[in-house]
Amino acid sequence: MSTAAYPQAGPDRSAARPQVDAFFDQRTCSVQYIVADPATGRCALVDPVLDYDEPSGSIATASADALLARVNEKGLTVEWILDTHPHADHLSGAGYLKDMTGARTAIGERIVDVQRLWKEIYNLEEFAADGSQWDRLLADGEVFRIGDMDARVMFSPGHTLASITYVVGDAAFIHDTLFMPDFGTARCDFPGGDASALWHTIQRILSLPDDTRLFSGHDYRPGGRDPAWESTVASQKASNIHLVRAPTEDAFVAMRQARDAKLPMPKLILHALQVNMAGGRLPASESNGTRYLKIPLDRLAYAVWG
Repeated sequence: MSTAAYPQAGPDRSAARPQVDAFFDQRTCSVQYIVADPATGRCALVDPVLDYDEPSGSIATASADALLARVNEKGLTVEWILDTHPHADHLSGAGYLKDMTGARTAIGERIVDVQRLWKEIYNLEEFAADGSQWDRLLADGEVFRIGDMDARVMFSPGHTLASITYVVGDAAFIHDTLFMPDFGTARCDFPGGDASALWHTIQRILSLPDDTRLFSGHDYRPGGRDPAWESTVASQKASNIHLVRAPTEDAFVAMRQARDAKLPMPKLILHALQVNMAGGRLPASESNGTRYLKIPLDRLAYAVWG
């Protein structure tokens, strides 16, 4: 991974200001986004949620349908459905939204490494760990278009080994790297996570212009405050509680590892990864017409008892 400052778009692109609509999901504290080019009305849906009720095993589409309702209300055309990484705390709505809109799906190219890792954990012998579940796999520095706007890809490992950031004009969708400054940074203890890699990812994000709008993938509402998800490079530099307390790589890694050792696994990680590494597609129905999720026992030695 390069740690050099991220190359800036040309003057015509860097001045672009996409329209961003955020949707906070109360169940998982996740944030979904619509990022639209005001000039063309074309948009991308970022990190959409497929609703899942763990006690009953029920699936619903209310969260994803809210995105579609806003798209229709504003007369937008969905060009892309983008995931920043394979999520551990919610099921991706990408598959459902592709069926509803016909838009292309994309994720970072290192998803294949995550697929190979979790294919073995789930013992999914027939699963194709080649990224073919998405229409496009995106590489570091790659550029694609949302309407007439450039969207640039920044490889952002640490939280997962496949995480990427989307930089669109003056906005960056930074997923689980930096949260709001009063909550800090993402955990790095999932299989494939790495605190040192996250430190370098954060430095790369903070090399963007100070007024870059940063859109986080979650908000856990410290102190019970109202949900928030938008910050800036400048505000993160000045007041992110983890970066202020641990301003060097060694201090940050030690802080992050100590915190992560005390955290339980997300309650949906084993439910979600088998869906999310398949592009948000649920398992095929079995002979009785029912779909089943597969839960491996005693494969993740991260239980926090008592």
